Amino acid sequence: MKIFILLGSILTCSCNYFPPYYVWQQEKEGEAELARATANRKIKVLEAEAKKEAAISEALAEVERAKGVAKANEIIGNSLKNNESYLRYLWISNLNGNNKEVIYIPTEANLPILEAGKR
Repeated sequence: MKIFILLGSILTCSCNYFPPYYVWQQEKEGEAELARATANRKIKVLEAEAKKEAAISEALAEVERAKGVAKANEIIGNSLKNNESYLRYLWISNLNGNNKEVIYIPTEANLPILEAGKR
């Protein structure tokens, strides 16, 4: 048993001074470094693809939101066409709820009368 331990330690020590061992060791270190570099490259590629997919999804969501806003504006615009009495009602309601001191009243040309002189 002691002989095996002695032979193993001699073999281990001799490997440190044995040139083919250094070549083999460098080769294994190079393979490990190549594997790390390959894995890091794959990770970066996958992260870039995920960012691209996220940007595409966000852009599509923004387009759908804009379509919804445009449709809502169209509905509101169509409901206000030829509905002058409702617009007048909304304008008067705003005047009643307004507690501000300055009120602009439209003239015949629908232009507001600006304050003649400020305090």
